[in-house]
Amino acid sequence: MDLNFFKQTRILDGGMGQELLARGMKPNGTLWSANAILNENYHQLLADTHKDFIKAGAEVIVTTTFTTRRKRLRDNKVEDKFEYLNKKAGQIALNVKKEFPNILVAGGIPPQDLTYEADKRSEEEITKNFNEQAKLLNDYVDFFYFDVWSSIKEFKCGIEAIKEFKKPYLIGIHISEGTNLPSGEKISDIKDIIDDKLLGVMLSCVSPENYEKNLEELKNLNVPFGFKINGFITTKPKNGYTSTFKKSNGNPNEFLGQREDLTPQKINEIAKKFKDSGATILGGCCETRPLHIEAIAKLK
Repeated sequence: MDLNFFKQTRILDGGMGQELLARGMKPNGTLWSANAILNENYHQLLADTHKDFIKAGAEVIVTTTFTTRRKRLRDNKVEDKFEYLNKKAGQIALNVKKEFPNILVAGGIPPQDLTYEADKRSEEEITKNFNEQAKLLNDYVDFFYFDVWSSIKEFKCGIEAIKEFKKPYLIGIHISEGTNLPSGEKISDIKDIIDDKLLGVMLSCVSPENYEKNLEELKNLNVPFGFKINGFITTKPKNGYTSTFKKSNGNPNEFLGQREDLTPQKINEIAKKFKDSGATILGGCCETRPLHIEAIAKLK
């Protein structure tokens, strides 16, 4: 694909996991969106949700693979489905692309250990996990999306893990609060590890307010930048995301909170402000629906 793709305004999709739950998918442990792939009855719902984001204006859809990482599957006693779930997510997204050939499919590679927390394992182990998932998605995707990662070490491992596939990548940094990654590092530290396959750098699954705090540092990277904004009240619950999620019935908004102020019109205003500041990668994360993406797409 064109490495300059994100140098002009591009629209990404919104939050698949929360949208699937809102459309009637039943939670299944902490599988979240992976349940839409595990349960064949939800395959059409998943495909239709991809399509609705495209009809709303998304030019890129992300594979529904945020919870098809080994750890989450192991926690739910379905690790034996690892290969099937990742390949099926890729197949469903690619089939949608056949109907809408102008869109791109991003291979969503999630954090391999905990969500919103830096992976403290060895680089070798992290790289191996990333590579296993990327290998299963490779045949179905145009590029890889490093989805909501929390440390520079993870990005270093991810870049190494996908080298053999010779595909570009889009970086999605998570910052729960303030201006540091959960690892304590700064956005600018990413400069030390990126290479010529980089498509751009986003802040992913962050609030509009937190994105604004980090806007100048993103701009100073001198690469295409943008956001996948979420509609949660927080991504840093008092008892930690992972332990709280395990005790929930599988819907994160029950403990992260769901904002009521982020209407499509409000999202349009926020996205316009950031676009006017130079952002070219515009999308949504958890709690952003096709109507939100339609509002953002008006800025094209």
